[in-house]
Amino acid sequence: MKISEEKKKYIVELLNPMLEEMVAECIHKMPADPVPFMLEWLEGKKVTDEDKLLSPEEKSRLKEENKKLQENMTKVKTEMQEAAKLVSAKDGQDDDESEEESDDDDEPPADFFRNEANMGKARQSVSAEAYGEWNTKKAFVAPVIAKTEEQKERLKTCLSKSFLFSCLEDQDMTIVIGAMKEVIAESKQRVIVQGEEGDFLFVIEAGKADCIIKIDGIDKVVKTCEAGDVFGELALLYNCPRAATVEAQEKCTLWQLDRDTFNNIVKEAAQKKRQRYDTFLAKVPLLTSMDAYERSQLADALKPESFTDAAAICKQGEVGNKFYIIEEGEAVASKGGQNVMSYSSGDYFGELALIRNQPRAATVSAKGATKLLCLESRSFKRLLNVQDLLERSTKYT
Repeated sequence: MKISEEKKKYIVELLNPMLEEMVAECIHKMPADPVPFMLEWLEGKKVTDEDKLLSPEEKSRLKEENKKLQENMTKVKTEMQEAAKLVSAKDGQDDDESEEESDDDDEPPADFFRNEANMGKARQSVSAEAYGEWNTKKAFVAPVIAKTEEQKERLKTCLSKSFLFSCLEDQDMTIVIGAMKEVIAESKQRVIVQGEEGDFLFVIEAGKADCIIKIDGIDKVVKTCEAGDVFGELALLYNCPRAATVEAQEKCTLWQLDRDTFNNIVKEAAQKKRQRYDTFLAKVPLLTSMDAYERSQLADALKPESFTDAAAICKQGEVGNKFYIIEEGEAVASKGGQNVMSYSSGDYFGELALIRNQPRAATVSAKGATKLLCLESRSFKRLLNVQDLLERSTKYT
């Protein structure tokens, strides 16, 4: 579909991130009727966004007004209950007198009506705080957990392989390393349980762990995490319950990072990078059947590569070990010296050699300075249903 650059920018920067977050939450909760759920989610997001526009002084004032409002409502309720008791106790009194006394008792204090004018705004602020609690910017000092130099080097090597942490500046990386805690998980130990609240994520340094989702009452392994993989981050990114249970397949060395350090140091950079990469994946026909969660996991495994003009990205006849998506620039495919295909931003290539275990069918070279996102064969096959892709790929051959 041909659309203007302005509309593309609107989709990429505003619409797509919001829809991805909403769909991920809907998939996690799986409501019987998704329409009311989505409407409620959008209303909650609106409240959160509006709350962010309030200054700390306005929030404090609205909280105080809301507190007074609640106190007045409690007082009125108590007075009405006492009035009802008096009416019941005064059998035989004149009905008009009783009614007059009852009306007097039912009358709320004058300041109740002054506060009532702010009721909608006050309630909105309280709701917004509930939705936006984890996103509120605040003064932050990361915890520092003592480590040996050997541990620091091991952890730095581990984090450099991870999508979430590879985009950090050196100073931020140092802070994150200082805040992480080493955890040893024994075989079959469950370190995360589906449905529970999450206040931390894990990075695997050594070992393997299975991600398990309960489907129709049966535990089903949907993914296996290996060294360098991150799990538990969705609960921190979207402030939602755990989407899956994670069980150690064997003895694992894990590094645990708390919510506050993640939110203040890692989250913003990771979200921007994940959203940008996820946008490219959403354009790949072979991957359109993936849900938002699966695609986000695939996005985490992407690695950036850059090529100069005329540099060979892959060569005809060689063993294929990477899948490519063009982030910026252009590329051209050639066979026998003849150009057979051109690629531009958002296009992809190299998938058939991976899913069919065949040599490269053509040479692909950069046309000008070109930035690519690549996925190694091992990650490609581990994260994707290869057989399903193979069946659907026949229309592209």
